[in-house]
Amino acid sequence: MPRVAPITGKSDIPAEHHAVVDGVMKTFGRIRGPFSMLLHTPGLAQHFLGIVNFMRDSSVVEQKVRSLAALVAASERGGAYVWAAQVESARKAGVREEAIELIRAKGDPAMLPADERQVVAYTQQLIRTSNVDRATFDALHKRYGTKWLVELTAAAGYFGLLCGIVTTFEVPVPEGGDKLR
Repeated sequence: MPRVAPITGKSDIPAEHHAVVDGVMKTFGRIRGPFSMLLHTPGLAQHFLGIVNFMRDSSVVEQKVRSLAALVAASERGGAYVWAAQVESARKAGVREEAIELIRAKGDPAMLPADERQVVAYTQQLIRTSNVDRATFDALHKRYGTKWLVELTAAAGYFGLLCGIVTTFEVPVPEGGDKLR
């Protein structure tokens, strides 16, 4: 049971913010998870929605890599809702079960293929310490460039922030959702 009543529709917020609810509905098809809390502050929810739509529609970081970052952030931050919400889309994007299980266990990415290993290591370091060692940073920067790395970092931070919201407000994992631990 959430710590505060979730926003479930337009009737829960003032009319001047109904367009934000419409945006959430357009993006997700319903009000769910973090947005059930974020909509308590509609202006903030609108900005979060902008990040979601940018990542989905405009990011140079492909979905598979964004999914890896989301799963790492969820695992590292204990974000059970974010994990459950992201794991199926990660599978659909081509993230291998071995990578999913390693991330779930907060394992050492050394045994992953190079492309997965670098992204998982980068995101683990970022979430754990708010920094990344030079070798990991340089490897991804050389391979993908600055814009890509900024967007990957932002995606990881975004999912980490969502974990804080859903965990603090005790947003329940959807029925039948994949369990983080």
